[in-house]
Amino acid sequence: MTEIITKTDDSTTGLYNKDFLLTWEKSLTNLETILSVAEDLKALRDNNISSRCFDSGLAISQFRDNSTRTRFSFSSAANLLGLAVQDLDEGKSQIAHGETVRETSAMISFLSDIIGIRDDMFLGAGNAYMREVGAALDEAFSDGVLPQRPGIINLQCDIDHPTQSMADLLHLKTVFGSLENLKGKKIAMTWAYSPSYGKPLSVPQGIIGLMTRLGMHVDLAFPEGYGLIPVVVDLAGKQAVESGGNFRVVNSMDDAFRDADIVYPKSWAPFHVMQRRTELLKKSDHDGLKGLEKECLANNAMYKNWECTEDKMKLTKKGQALYMHCLPADISGISCNEGEVAASVFERYRVPLYKQAGFKPYIIAAMMLTNRFEDPAAMLHSLADRKAKRIS
Repeated sequence: MTEIITKTDDSTTGLYNKDFLLTWEKSLTNLETILSVAEDLKALRDNNISSRCFDSGLAISQFRDNSTRTRFSFSSAANLLGLAVQDLDEGKSQIAHGETVRETSAMISFLSDIIGIRDDMFLGAGNAYMREVGAALDEAFSDGVLPQRPGIINLQCDIDHPTQSMADLLHLKTVFGSLENLKGKKIAMTWAYSPSYGKPLSVPQGIIGLMTRLGMHVDLAFPEGYGLIPVVVDLAGKQAVESGGNFRVVNSMDDAFRDADIVYPKSWAPFHVMQRRTELLKKSDHDGLKGLEKECLANNAMYKNWECTEDKMKLTKKGQALYMHCLPADISGISCNEGEVAASVFERYRVPLYKQAGFKPYIIAAMMLTNRFEDPAAMLHSLADRKAKRIS
């Protein structure tokens, strides 16, 4: 067990009974606490010690978009702590019949501790929806309808993907030895070609919104016209200055890869495309969506050279940069004819990539635990002292 969290510091300020919606809304101390709790939970599991700190309760899973890793990570995290999981399937609920967000939020929360929401389809709406749910829960708790106010965890929205970026950060901390060792390291967050369109902006925004706070040198690279939400890019620049790091926006994948310690090539749809797509989705304009898809795929095809190849990896520091991806990656010759990454590069980093993904259940569990327990250190030590075996 690590001894990072203490009862006397302010590590849980901003975590206890607080929603986790954007990493940049939390202090660095908050984020370090999440990492520490995640490491402790992993240590308990690795040593066959039960970390069930709930005797009962629900973790509500609301996925408004498809998911594999995050969906299973949320369920695993809840189970790790002793919470049961209940999916909110909007198609099988009264939401389909016009039930309001205000009413739904109250009705699902009587015996709930955590609500995890993924809503990344509509630009300008996903994070706003989570806050609308939060306001409804505040009201229901204030009115005495709910015995407690469940915490909300952002499982990906239109702005940020905090469980992903925090899992990525824990992976980097593990690989490089400490957060301190990340200072001065260069990470290249780059667009990469994909034979699909409409991929959310939240992963690259999450990376630049988090890594610029750590004194790292962060390069954001994309072809002309493939920019992110401007306010997030501006925020990244300001954070880099404050942390003593550096932030650049470039239009060359090679330039971003050069001397990089870490590369993160990932496709996303341009900000202006997501704006248009959102309006078409709101209108249920299927013909318009088909036309936009055709236009965007043709535009993507102009940049097939934006692929993480062996030659591009040779540009990185000593040719040995850590390759990262949130998965699933578009692997050239495997999952598609031409894609984000060459098969040989992906295969070489496949095990580290799976380990990267494996931190997400612990990050989510840490967000759950710090939301519900005012003194997470005391809870973790009681679990360690109890030494209840997970498998007898």
